[in-house]
Amino acid sequence: MTHAVASDATRSPAPAQEHQAHPIRLYVICWCLLFVLSAASYMVDYAQLQGLLRWGLILLFMTLKAGLIVAVFMHMAWERLALVYAVLLPPLAALVFMGIMVAESGYTLQSREDHFSTE
Repeated sequence: MTHAVASDATRSPAPAQEHQAHPIRLYVICWCLLFVLSAASYMVDYAQLQGLLRWGLILLFMTLKAGLIVAVFMHMAWERLALVYAVLLPPLAALVFMGIMVAESGYTLQSREDHFSTE
């Protein structure tokens, strides 16, 4: 009986959490989606789209590719919500502030033109 107790005491502790690898199929699907999104982005140029449609599509494809890379390759899809917020909220806040600046730029330009006009 004492031998069994000594044997249990000398055992190394079991790991609290075992590492679980993601299936390779997930990464292959992600690579294929990135390829399709990149091809669609190049097709925007090939189709010679112009103006707001062109830039809207390019930004849409860019955002989708970045989101896919962040979610799968940076493992954000499996992280705690607090870490996701810590990584994603600052860029989103920067985009909101840039939107506010764009909205205010017309007023600023108009006030400068009124103030500095020579008439």
